Formats: sequence, structure tokens, C-alpha cells
Amino acid sequence: MTMVWPEIRPAGSFVEGRKETHKTGLTSNRGSLVSLSSLPGDITQKGYEKKKARVLGPYMKQAHESQGPGAPSPSTAAQRRAQRRLTREDNRYHSEIRTEAVMQALAMHNNKRPVMLPSKRTSVNYQGQQRRERQDSSSDDDSVFDEEQLRGFQRGGGARDSGASSSSYSDQGQGASPYHHASFTQGDGAGERPRSTHYANYAIPGNTARHALADVMQNAQNARHSHHISQPPDVTNNAKSTRQADRVGRYNPSSVRVTATGIATGLAPVHGKVSAKIQQLLNTLKRPKRKPLPEYFVDEAETTLETPTVDPNAPKPEGSELTPVLGEPLVIPSGLPRNLEAALQRYGSSTYKANAITVLDPSGKPSLNLSYGKLLSRAQKIAFCLLHKVGQKGGEAVIRQGDRVALVYPNNDPISFICAFYGCVLAGVVPVPVEVPLSKRVGVAHDAGGQGVGFLLGSLNVCWALTSENCYKGLPKSSSGEVITFKGWPRLNWFVTENLSKPPKDWQPPPRMSEDVPAYIEYALNKDGSTVGITTTRNTMLCHCRTLTVAANYTEGEVMVCVLDFKRDVGLWHGILCSVFNGMHTIFIPYSLMKVDPASWMKMVTKYKASVAVVKSRDMHWGLLAQKDHKDISFASLRLLLIADGANPWSLTSCDSFLSAFQSKGLRPEAICPCASSCEALTVSIRRPGKTSSSATGRGILSMQGLSYGVVRVDTENSLTSLTLQDCGQVMPGAMMVVTKLDGPAYLCKTDEVGELCVCAGYTGTSYWGLQGITIQTFQVQPLTADGQPLGDKLYVRTGLIGFLGPGGLVFVCGSKEGLMQVSNRRHNTDDIIATVLAVEPMKFIYRGRIAVFSIRVLRDERICIIAEQRPDCTEEESFQWMSRVLQAVDSIHQVGVYCLALVPPNYLPKTPLGGIHLHETKKKFMEGSLHPANVLMCPHTCVTNLPKPREVHPDIKPSAVHVGNIVQGARMAWAQGRDLGLSDDETESRKHQFLTEILRWRSQTTPDHVLFTMLNARNQVQQSLSCSQLHKRAERIGCMLMEKGKLNSGDHVALVFHPGTDLIAAFYGCLYVGCVPVTIRPPHPQNVASTLPTVRMIVEVSKSVAILTTAITIKLLRSKEAAAIVDPKNWVQLLDTDEVAKKRLAAIYRAPTPEMMCYLDFSVSTTGMLAGVKMSHASATALCRAQKLQCELYPSRVVSLCLDPYNSLGFVLWCLSSVYSGHHSILVPPSEVEINPAVWLTSVSNYNVRDTFCSYGVMELCTRGLGTSTAALKAKGVNLACVRACVVVAEERPRIVLTTSFTKLFASLGLAPRAVSTSFGCRVNVGICLQGASCPEPSTVYVDTQALRNDRVTLVEKGSPNSLCLMESGKLLPGVRVSIANPETKGQCADSHLGEIWVNSPHNASGYFTIYGDESLHHDHFESYLATGDIHTAYARSGFLGFIRRTELTQSDGERHDAIFVVGGLDETVMLRGMRYHPIDVETSVLRSHKKICECAMFTWTNLLVVVVELDGQENEALDLVPLVTNVVLEEHYLIVGVVVVVDPGVIPINSRGEKQRMHLRDGFLADQLDPIYVAYNM
Repeated sequence: MTMVWPEIRPAGSFVEGRKETHKTGLTSNRGSLVSLSSLPGDITQKGYEKKKARVLGPYMKQAHESQGPGAPSPSTAAQRRAQRRLTREDNRYHSEIRTEAVMQALAMHNNKRPVMLPSKRTSVNYQGQQRRERQDSSSDDDSVFDEEQLRGFQRGGGARDSGASSSSYSDQGQGASPYHHASFTQGDGAGERPRSTHYANYAIPGNTARHALADVMQNAQNARHSHHISQPPDVTNNAKSTRQADRVGRYNPSSVRVTATGIATGLAPVHGKVSAKIQQLLNTLKRPKRKPLPEYFVDEAETTLETPTVDPNAPKPEGSELTPVLGEPLVIPSGLPRNLEAALQRYGSSTYKANAITVLDPSGKPSLNLSYGKLLSRAQKIAFCLLHKVGQKGGEAVIRQGDRVALVYPNNDPISFICAFYGCVLAGVVPVPVEVPLSKRVGVAHDAGGQGVGFLLGSLNVCWALTSENCYKGLPKSSSGEVITFKGWPRLNWFVTENLSKPPKDWQPPPRMSEDVPAYIEYALNKDGSTVGITTTRNTMLCHCRTLTVAANYTEGEVMVCVLDFKRDVGLWHGILCSVFNGMHTIFIPYSLMKVDPASWMKMVTKYKASVAVVKSRDMHWGLLAQKDHKDISFASLRLLLIADGANPWSLTSCDSFLSAFQSKGLRPEAICPCASSCEALTVSIRRPGKTSSSATGRGILSMQGLSYGVVRVDTENSLTSLTLQDCGQVMPGAMMVVTKLDGPAYLCKTDEVGELCVCAGYTGTSYWGLQGITIQTFQVQPLTADGQPLGDKLYVRTGLIGFLGPGGLVFVCGSKEGLMQVSNRRHNTDDIIATVLAVEPMKFIYRGRIAVFSIRVLRDERICIIAEQRPDCTEEESFQWMSRVLQAVDSIHQVGVYCLALVPPNYLPKTPLGGIHLHETKKKFMEGSLHPANVLMCPHTCVTNLPKPREVHPDIKPSAVHVGNIVQGARMAWAQGRDLGLSDDETESRKHQFLTEILRWRSQTTPDHVLFTMLNARNQVQQSLSCSQLHKRAERIGCMLMEKGKLNSGDHVALVFHPGTDLIAAFYGCLYVGCVPVTIRPPHPQNVASTLPTVRMIVEVSKSVAILTTAITIKLLRSKEAAAIVDPKNWVQLLDTDEVAKKRLAAIYRAPTPEMMCYLDFSVSTTGMLAGVKMSHASATALCRAQKLQCELYPSRVVSLCLDPYNSLGFVLWCLSSVYSGHHSILVPPSEVEINPAVWLTSVSNYNVRDTFCSYGVMELCTRGLGTSTAALKAKGVNLACVRACVVVAEERPRIVLTTSFTKLFASLGLAPRAVSTSFGCRVNVGICLQGASCPEPSTVYVDTQALRNDRVTLVEKGSPNSLCLMESGKLLPGVRVSIANPETKGQCADSHLGEIWVNSPHNASGYFTIYGDESLHHDHFESYLATGDIHTAYARSGFLGFIRRTELTQSDGERHDAIFVVGGLDETVMLRGMRYHPIDVETSVLRSHKKICECAMFTWTNLLVVVVELDGQENEALDLVPLVTNVVLEEHYLIVGVVVVVDPGVIPINSRGEKQRMHLRDGFLADQLDPIYVAYNM
């Protein structure tokens, strides 16, 4: 054997190294509170309440604390504190060596990585959101809190103060790192956050507006204006609903921008707390801690995740193959009873007065006793009643031999339990001991994991539960007095096992048919958290008792003190089974007593001269702390101190400290006997008492790095990364043990290799009840030799323990499979990580015993998560300082990164019935987002090293080479065109009507009374209507007013500021009649003037309008006091009121010299916040109307319903132009009316028997949400949508397929045909590219591969395949439109398997951007571009949208196969990360799915950092739950690391009138610190 063993040191000798302590300086300058009167301007009621809450908060809290509900008196509290101080800390994992190692590691950590403190709203500081949790049951391992610690933490509390940020992080402290010697200061700027009230005095300065906002065509560098406009224009929505209005101006969306794409923008203010933090985060990330990924690689066909490379220097096992190690032969001493019933009979009759059990009462007195005689008689009574009395009443289930019954007894009542247990054994009934469900905690519906136990009882067909009278009284009852059925539990009958009648004298327990039947079933948790039942047969139970008797050398009459849970595991095996088997006297110490008097077990050893004590290492540690009791303790009688959790590597310290403290009190080193146990294999090994030879005990100092590679390597004593292990004794008598590999088939390990211990013995568990598959894998293992041959015919049981076998058959355990985390090919144990965390000083921030460590699988690797309970008095700076040191310590000692570190409020983690942390429940709550942490630190940047390599774009390949390559491959070039426009009915008619003004005049003469427009209100009543002649006359009057009152000339620009309606249409034609150029503008929102008015002002200025045409109400609003605070009324151009129009006729209607002259200006704000105006000529306007007329078959006899905004793009054309051109009747329904009555639009469609209807996504969403439950009522009112042949959503984005599908399904019951619903597509350069017509083939959908899409490739996949994305075609190309797909960089024409920019050629393209200075640099690039390859002679306009074309199987009306056009997203919206192209909508869709409380989200990038903003529709204390889930889902589905997660209130993400997110405004608001976020998490 090649392994070198260290000298075997006697237990207790212990090398002390130097100890270092570092004091932490922490200073903080908090600004004094502002007085209530100091807020500038009028304070709103809401503002007043917030300010009041902030100022009075501390005093209210004190008052609340002083008279909290049920607060104990000071003397009581002090008494409880004194008693509990000892047990509050759980130091099982405490090790001086580890503390020293961590200290050294932190001291050596030179590259100081600053931790990013999150921004947190004051109310999220968990001023009390605790559950009060008190329990009487014993506590397995945890700190216990004083009432006063809890008092400030009642759940809820804390008025939300959204005005102040609680993060006191210094702006200038970028270099400061929160280390043990770094001192924190707070900058002055971190006090009051700017609020909307500070921005009331808004004025556009002198000529800033000219320079910064006016020129839509200016290049970005000319746009830099130094004056910061505080309240920038709203470019979002102006709907009447509070929700929509709320989205506008919740913070200051930054000014509209101007960039090189032709478009107006203001500069994002890059200052403030947020941006400083992001800069610091970026500086941090520039120094990667792990090996950096190679920047680029040759582009491969498939993006694959990096597989972690195996370290060539990693240690490998070198020993020979292990042979099975045998324990000594099992020699059964003569005189032992033949089985447990015989033992009970023997001691119950021969020594019937001898005590079997003594239980300490709550005052610590041994007053509760059970003699062997009583035990026998009670057990016989219970056995008789079970078989003969239960179920005799009729209707109830009968109990037969072999049936399973639940034993439900509290942790302080072993007497009732042991009687019931042996009663079942005598009756041949199988007991299933479980915890009492529903502890008496306030507000907790059931214990963590209780449902799993219930499921197990159901699968065991348990019908009866045995319990004690006291326990039964405490169970919750229904109104009829019966015990309620607990969540997840089967319906049980309850049987009280006290005060039973005696059985007849001649009654004998029935004989056993076989010894191979189940004796009892013990519940346990699998690694995945599921509850299983482990079956122990009568044979194995007897063999286990005999083996333990031999190994522990038990004899009759010995006294045993037991502190463990008697219902399962070591406590059951020794305290209930072996003690009766050997006629011993057992003294049970209830855990509720241990909390108050930790030395009680040592006092009992002294008092009763006990020879055996069964404890856990924590009990020894607590005993050490109770020093005032030490003077009377004597351990002279103790020959066996059994440490039940000896398999935990960290029990070594407790053993050593305990021995050194009590050796003088008679404790012998050879009495300390650690044992290893497992639910499946029962006792694995035990150190034999009284043996001190060098072969009997051993310890080794092992390299943790070696262990992480699964290899045993001896380390030096003073190494930082060593783990000192003690043995857990030898293999059990009569047993055999091997070590098998952890992964894959059960191959034998080498002698110096770490693996899973497997036991072959007569006493192991036999199966998982009812689970045949995993029973075979666990209980019937056949180890294989290196050549794959089975090792003999014996079957072994897996123990779930990880370790190795040392010399002399010593068993060493270094972890468990349950705590195993395999990260990047290396194994780490949760216990080791906990020990390192606990060694990070100062420990005053968290509770020792309340730490959960587990791994979650993200991006195909395990990621380590640490959750700890923080103390109530811990500030945020302190906790983050401690967290950053934990990260460094774990990194130094284990060479592994922590993925997530979260702190929860005290008493918050789910508990096991004995009060320990319920790991599986904690993990489950973390994964489902219901843990509610108080602080979270995510470190994906340091942990995730297996991201796919960045894609390299090859710049040397020219477009011509790509073009030729595509042709060689036989790829079809991507282009498509609509049908020919043709000429209208009459050539001369068409020439005569090149202008809309002429068409209107012609209609007013030929069909004067034909109604063109009818506008409806929310009650479906006609509000306004216009016939051809009414419109003509009204337009003439407005034209007269413009010339006479306004003194305007032809060519002047006029702003039309109207609410949706017929006034807008009349004003538009009035302008055309006199040759003015109309510009339609959405009026300011009366409830939100501050943020909507600047947009009006800006468009008026940018469009160079010389007059504003509007109604009296709007003029009044523009001149109001509120508006004057934002725009001086003197600064407006002249305001003309259309309500005061004189009845005059125009002398002559203006006719433009050529149709190419400008007809109107169309201004729109893009999703990136760009304001862009395009010029539409008379020819384009009529060409677009003609294309629409042909596509939708519009005639004067048709009725069309419109429910959209009429201010720009296709919505404006449909509202104002189409009816005049085609003569059809338009039913106008303003979207604001749908907000009042969601049914108004669909009812109008049904009432007017409309065939074609057009709406916006906003309207469709309002109908889907508002009418979800009303379809039956609508049907009853006679609403029928069967008439609809085309319901078109007018949009400039990728079709929202989820919304259209749900709309279609919802209203199918009203007769809406699925094929009727479709979308249109337009953009700035051409507002109408695609539109679904009445006779077009139905819209087609395809599924594309998202990974290919990121690389600009289009790969079609099947529905439901991984990484598939469903896309719907954006309507059919309009007649006269030709589209090509081009590479946006090289301008080469793409093949149809590539994603590219949509280029469009058509007679209705816009003429160009509207510019003041005549800068044509962008004009040619955007409106007259030529392809570099393919169709190089056609002039195209560039849409700025990415898409692709696919030929379908459908046939067009001209007989050709139909080419479908699919829009994927806006080019300027896409984000290039790691060389790949991402569309924000895809990432946002994933994020929305990650948690049910996320109601909206948006993403943007800032200096290559991905920022995700999520709106939380829930309580503020749920905000931090979202951070890990958002990070996980984006990593998992998009291979991207989120840099910042911002949690905000609903309605913060700005949305424009088309329902599109304004991500760039959101970004500017975030960087200027104007979002008032609930929480901002900076991922490290």
C-alpha cells in the first residue's frame, strides 16, 4: 500500500497554532433627519405620510418594542437569557485550526475584491417580519432566541419609505474593500433620493432645446447639451387609465435622444449612486478570479458549453485494489435472550421491579419511571387491544398481524413510546414511528417535510395512529371533535394507548409465522428530499441487537444516559432496543430540558454512576460551556461515551475539548467511542470501548484538495487546507466492508481512494418499502473488480457515507453522499464548507447552528449556495462585509466559488421536528422563490466558468464570397414581393385623384351624404359622425381659419394636438386644403402633465411647427398653472382653437405642384427612446391607401372598425386617410373608451357586422384581461364575431404570439375564427409593409432554434424541441412592396437560412427623415441603399428590423407559392454579448416565467453589463427571492450572466402608446437613480 499514514496521536492531543484576530473598523456618518417642513414645494399626502414615517419611525419602533404583544417581564427575560445563553451556539463545526486557517487565508488575500452593497429601500430592511416560532419539542441543533430578540421582528411592520435609500455606500469609496481591516465611510450623497416633487420647476432653457432636441438628423456628437433637463418629455403613453398613466413619469425618463441613426435623443445622465456602483462592479469583474476564457474561437456549427477540463496535476489514486475488510467474528455471549419478546418476558417477570426507563421532568428531576414489570404488562395490554379491540365498533379498519401502524409520540415521552413499540412487536404489528404533526408554533401550518411523512404513511396503507392521551388532546380538532386530516396525510383513526383493560389471563401473543417479516419501519429522507421507509425485519433487528451488545460490551443492569431522539436512528437502536435486550436501565434527557440545563446529562451520569452515555458532539460542546456545574461532575463510572455523529469530521474537536476538560473528572480517553451510522445500513462502525492500543484508534491529517479529487493524501500539520479526521472505530463484528466508486457501477476503490462505504452484514436494513427499483440499487449491491467481474456472491448495502478504510480495519468517514457537492469534477462536502463559514470572524453577525449549505444545478454544473440566519442587530454593511470574507475564505481553502450567499432573518429557516434546519425544505423554498431572504449576494461571474466560448465574426469574408457560397449550396436568396399594384378602376380617375384633397372633394360632390366616420363612446353610443360633405365643409372652414386668423402660408408646418376623434380628421384635411403640412401630436395627459407635456413641446419644436391647432379644452390645459411650471405659456407658438371656426368657404383648394411634395409629417418615438420624424409625400400617401384598398378589398359599402391610436404610422393612415381614399365607413373607437368598458370594441364589431377590424396590442390585452370571465355574458347579449374575416393588430415589432393566441382562444366561443387574427408590420421608413388581407392565406407559424438565431442563422425545428422559439408571420406583403433580407454590416443579400435586416422597396416608402439643416448623410443609407450582392440595382429603404423569409406550402391568389416574412426584432434593440445577438424580448420572456410574482420585466445593457429590471407584484420582503431565480433562468436558457437585478414596483417600466417597452428610458432612469427601486442586487 503506497499510502503514508501520519503518526497516530492519542485522542485529545491537539496542535495549537498561532491565533490572529483582526478588529473591524466600521464608521458611518448618517445625515440627520430632515424636518417635515423642509421639503421644497407643496408636499402631497403620500409624500407627507412617507416623510412622517421616516422621521417618527425610530420612536414608533421603540414604543412598539416597549409594549410588544406578550412581552415578558424584564426579570423573566433575564432569567431565560441566562439559561439559554449556553445552548444558543452550535459549535459542532467549531475548530481552532480551521479558524486559524481562515484567518491566514484572509490575511493572504491581497487582491481585494470589493463587494457590491445592494441598494435597498428602507422598508426592505426587515424591520420585523419575523415569525414568532416557539416550540416545546426538543431541538436537534440550533440556537434559541430570546423573546426580546424576536420582539422587533413580528411579521409585517415598517411603513414603506420609498423616498430614502437605506444603502449607505460611499460614492467615492470605489477602492474601499470591506475587509477585516478596511474602514467604511459614507459619502454625503447617500442621503435623500431625488423625488418627483423636486422636479416641478421644469423649463427648457434658452436655446438648449434648439441644440439638443430640435434637429432630428443631427449626429450624436452635436447633441451633447450640458444643461441637464430634469423633467424630460414623456415619450410614452397618455391613456386615461391610472395604470398606464402611472407608467409614465414614475421617474424621469431621460430626454429623447438624437443619434447617428437619425433620431433625437438626450444624453443619459451617467452619474449618481447606481452608476458608481456599476463602475465598481465592472472594475471588480475586470480581474477575474478564475482562469479567463480564451476570448475567441473559430466559429463552430454548434455552441457547446465548455466542459471543465481535468487538471493534469490532479492527484490520482496509486494504491492497490481494495479487498473486503472483515470485522471480528460475531460470538454471541451465552445467556442472551433468544429474541426481544423473550427479553421483555424475562426481565418483566424476573426483575419486574427494576427500572427500565427514567425520564427527567421539566425541572430536571428523575421523577418519571417505568419498571420492567410495568413495561411488560402495558405492552401486553396494547398488543391485546390492537388485535382484539380496535375496529370492533363497526365501520373502522381492523388491525391484523403484519399491518402497519403509526406511532405518534412527543419527544419528551419515551415511556408511552416504548410501551406502544413493544406492544406492536408482541402483536406482530409493524410500528412506524413518526413525529407529532403540527407543532404548536404560531402561524406555521405544518412542519417542514410533514407532507413527505404523510405520503409515506399513505403508501404504507397506515389506517391507525397510536398516541398518548396528552398528545391526543393537543392535536387540532375539527368542529365535530375529530382530529383533522393533516396536509398530505391519509385519513387516520387515532388510538390512545393508556388506561386499557387487561387481557384475559390465558391470552398469549400470537406466534410468528416467519422471522423474515418486517419488525418496524424507520422513515428517512433521500438526497432529493423525498421521504422513504426503511424496513427492518425481525431477523435483522435481533442480529443488530446482538452485534451492538458484542461491540459495546453491554451487560444486564447497566445504566445508560441517552440524550438522542428515541424514535429513530442511534437513539432507537441503543435506548429502546439494546437496553431492553440486555435488561439495562436507560435515563432519557428530553431536549426541552437540555436547552435550559445543558449539563443535565452529565449530572445524571454522576448521580446514577452510569457506565454508558449516548450523545451527539453538540451535547458535549454544550456541556463544556456549562462550567458552573463542572465541580460536581464525575465520569469515573463511564466506560462508554458513544458519540452518535462521530461520522461528522467536525466531531473531532468536541471529543478533544471534552476529554481535556473532563480527564481530571475521571473521563478515560478509551471511553470516547465515535460511531458511524446510516439509515440503510444501520450501525456502520463503532470504536470499541476500553481499547487503547495504537491499532484501535487513529487519526490522519489529510489534504482537502486530495479529498476533493477523491484521493487520500497526507498533509502537513500546519497546512491551511488540511482536514484532521478521527476514526469511527472498526468494522462491526460479523460484518464485511468495502469501498466502491461514487459514480457509475459499484467498482471497488483503491486503498488510497475515497468512495462510498458498503456493508455486508446480517443486521442491515432490507429495503425501501414499496420502492423496488431503488431498493435493488441500494440494498443489493454487488461490488465489481477492476476487470468488471463481481466480487463473490455476497450482496452489500450502500451506507451513503463517504470515506476509506485505514490500517487495522479502522473506518474513516469524511462526508456523506447527502452532503456531497460535485462542482467542476471536484467533490466538496457541505459539512466542510459550513466549518469554513463558521471560522470567518467575527461571528456576531449570524447564528452558528443555523446555516444551510446545498448545491443547485445551473447550466449543467452544481453551484454552491449558503443560506444563514443573521442576527437582528446586524447592519447591512456588516452583513455584506462578512459575506465577502466568507466568499474569500471558501475560495482560499476549498478552491471553489460560492454561487449564492443569502442571509435570512432569525428563526426563518424551515425546521425539522427536532428544531434543526430542514435542508430539503430550505432548498425547495429557495428554488421556488419563497424563502424571503434579507440579504443576497450572487457571484455568477466568479463561479460560472463553463459558458460557451464567444463567437468570432470573420471580417475577411466578403459579401460576394458569401453570395457565391450560398448559390453553390443551392440556397435560395431571401426576397419576396407583394402582387402588382395595377391601376385603379379608371386610368383617368386615378390620374385626376393623385391627391387626397381632390378625392375628398370628389366624394363630397358625388356621394355627399355617405357617412365616412362614426365615433363611439364607452357606452357604444354614436358620439360624432362625419359624412363626405360634412368633412369637406369642416375642412374648408378650418383652412380659412388657418389663412385668415393664423396668417399661415402654404408649406408651413402645423401641429395638430387632438384627442382621438373626428376633429383630428377635419383638422388634417383643413391643413391640406391650404397647403399646410400637418403634424399629429398626442395631447398632454391631464393627470400627468409634468411628464407628458415636454413631449408635445419637443415635437412642436423639432417639427418646426408655426402654429398649434387644437380644442379649447387643450388650450386651457396648455395655459394652466400646472403646465406653466413646465413650459412658459409665452414660449408656445400661436394656439388656434378649432371650436371657434367661422362658416366660410375656401376660394380654391391648394393643389401641390407635384405629388412628390410633402403631404404630412409622421413623428414617432422608437422603443429605444428615439424621436424620429419622416416625410410622407402625396404620392406615398395615396400609394399606401391604394395598396391597402387592394389588400383588404375596401369599397364604399364596407364597414371597418378601428380601435388604435391615430397619431403616427399605420394607425394614423387607417384613422385619417383610408376611408377618404376607399370610401368605406370607419367605426372609430378610441382606446381610452376600451379602458372604461373593455367590451365596447368587440360589441361594435358585432353590431355593425364588421368584416375587417384593426386594433393595437394594448387594446387586445385590455380585452383579454378585462373580458376573461365575461364571454358568456357577451354571448347572451348577442355579441357574435363570426362576421370578422380579418382582425389585424397594427404593430412595429415581433408578433406577440402568446397574446394573439390567448385572444383567439378566449373569443372563439363568440364565433371568432382562429385564422382571422393576424398582425401587420411597418417601421419608420415604410409604415405599411405587411398587412393581412381578406383573401390572403392564413398566417403561418414556424419554430426556430434560439441558439442558431443568436448566431444570425435560421434553423427550423419541431414544435416542443429544446431551445425552440415560436414565430408568427407578420401579415402579407402589401401590393407593390418588394422585400430583401440583407446583412446589416456588409449589405450583402442573405440566403433564406440567415437572419438579416429587412430592406423594403415600394411606392409608399417615406421620402426621408425630417431635418432642419438638410443633412443628407443618413438619407442615402436609410432610404436609398443598394445591396452589395444579388439585386444590386434596386434602391431599398432599410427598415432597422431583423427578420427572415421562408417559402411556405400555401398558394397565393396569383397561383405562386407564398413567401412568409417573419420579423424577429428591432436591430437597435438587439444586444451583442459574447459575440452573439440577443433580442431583449426572449430574455424577458424567460424572466417572466421564473417567478409568479414577476408581472413585467425589461432588460438593457450598460457597458457590457446585463441589467434586468423586474416589477414585483407582491410584498416587498419577496423582492430578494427574485434575484437568484432571475440569474438562474438567464444563465440556463441564454448562457448570459446577469450583472444587476433591479426589483421595482408595478408600473415603473415605461411603455409607449403601442404597448412597447421603452428600455432606454428605463436605463437612463436607472443610471440617474430615479426608479426608486425596492432592491438593486449587484451580481459579483
